[in-house]
Amino acid sequence: MDFLRITNNEKYQRVWLNIAYQRKLKNMTQVQLAEKIGVSRTHMSNIEAPNMITSISLEVIFNIADVLEIPVDILFKFV
Repeated sequence: MDFLRITNNEKYQRVWLNIAYQRKLKNMTQVQLAEKIGVSRTHMSNIEAPNMITSISLEVIFNIADVLEIPVDILFKFV
């Protein structure tokens, strides 16, 4: 799929799905990840919910990547 042809909402959803996927690859729960990055479990759940758009800061995204021990660009892969 052409990156320029997908909507911003679709891009948000893919980032959140990538976060959930990478977290699960590390056998980590939402609670564990939330604690390690300093957000509530509810906020973490909202971040990963593909049917709702939840704003998060770059700092939170960077922290997620650090905790999951992945390059941050992995979270922005749309393929």
